Amino acid sequence: MSDSGHKIIRISDWWRGLDHWLLGAFLILLIGGAVLSFAASPPVAERIGLQPFHFVERHIFFLIPSAMVMFATSLLTPRGVRRAAFIMLGGAMVLMILALFFGTEIKGARRWIDFGPINIQPSEFLKPSFVVVCAFLFAENGRRSEIPGNLCALVLLLISVALLVAQPDLGQTLLVAATWGGLFFMAGMPWLWIAVLGAIGLTGAFFAYEVFDHVASRIDRFLTGEGDTFQTDTAHQAILNGGWFGQGPGEGTVKRLLPDSHTDFAFAVVAEEFGIITCIALSLVFAFIVMRGLSVALAQRDPFVRLSISGLVFVFGLQSIINMAVNLQLMPAKGMTLPFISYGGSSMIAISISAGFVLALTRRRPENRSYTDRLLERTALVHGT
Repeated sequence: MSDSGHKIIRISDWWRGLDHWLLGAFLILLIGGAVLSFAASPPVAERIGLQPFHFVERHIFFLIPSAMVMFATSLLTPRGVRRAAFIMLGGAMVLMILALFFGTEIKGARRWIDFGPINIQPSEFLKPSFVVVCAFLFAENGRRSEIPGNLCALVLLLISVALLVAQPDLGQTLLVAATWGGLFFMAGMPWLWIAVLGAIGLTGAFFAYEVFDHVASRIDRFLTGEGDTFQTDTAHQAILNGGWFGQGPGEGTVKRLLPDSHTDFAFAVVAEEFGIITCIALSLVFAFIVMRGLSVALAQRDPFVRLSISGLVFVFGLQSIINMAVNLQLMPAKGMTLPFISYGGSSMIAISISAGFVLALTRRRPENRSYTDRLLERTALVHGT
């Protein structure tokens, strides 16, 4: 639709304006995740007493709505993206509050709400909406000095962090805070703010280490190698066992040992069965999305669009890096999924929304063309060429 909300976009116009490279990369990950779920999920399902293809079927079940959501959100205008983000952010925060009181407790954390057979993790939907809303606030602060956009963005960060810490979900807290800092930096943050926020971040990390036993335990295990490091050690060994070309589909052992092989450690399953070559190719797809998104963002004249694209691909790339780094024993375990590859309905649909937002904001529109291009087109129409 147009910014007025009354004009319907033609599919042909949508297709011509779409960034086909980004669309192709997102579809590779979306379809690749479904294919790879056949390798990682069945042993986990059998181990907990479910049908062998329980997680595979659910992964494919969420594949269709994810593709539909990506398509629907890619049709939006920048104003439509902004409106959708505000609505989704409000809904995610309300559900996160409800989860603290009525949510399902898993491993000591209340991050999920059950709606019949569907289990929703609201914090997954917080991330894309948080990025877009903060991008709008930073852009408005630069556009109109009377609007305290930076202050509002800071308040929004504090509220989001408080909700995430209350669950607790320190991994998502780190991701959201780092993305906010990246957006603030791209919006022209003064060096004094960089120093202040850096000090606050270090203080927060120390506070988390002192207050949350599971955080201290993970960091201590990572630094010393002592304690229960079974999952990370096994995942790392699986990557080494896979070699360059892997042991072959279905021949891996890590998925039979790790309880989280279909979620947090799906990357290790890919490495063991399909080899380091496949992992490198997968990493290059993630890197391409980030680099392509940033390069397109730099060409945007609208600060809101530029910051939104940059923030969305930043959080996408950072989440991917964290997941792969944990599998490679380069970071303490975080409990973070690999976008589109790991099992998780909320994660898949939320990332599809992010991808749709990116496609919508990078889509070429007539109003984004230069004056010279429009003049040449009108001249061609007048002369009938």
